[in-house]
Amino acid sequence: IGLRVTSHPVAQALLEALGEPLMSTTLILPGNDFAESDPEEIQDRLDHHVDLILNGGTIGQHPTTVVDLSEGTPVIV
Repeated sequence: IGLRVTSHPVAQALLEALGEPLMSTTLILPGNDFAESDPEEIQDRLDHHVDLILNGGTIGQHPTTVVDLSEGTPVIV
């Protein structure tokens, strides 16, 4: 199980408004090697296929820190 905790202000505000956890996934469209990060491009490609696109700005590609908690001592992978 992977758990991501983001400090992005839009995501934090959405979580605050919901008052509960939110499950999501990274958007990697077929034929692409990287996740989509530009909300205007996402809207152009998917606007007629989804109910809502929440534009939080362009986020770019940022590496994620992975912490393995499967053993007694946490290990940064």
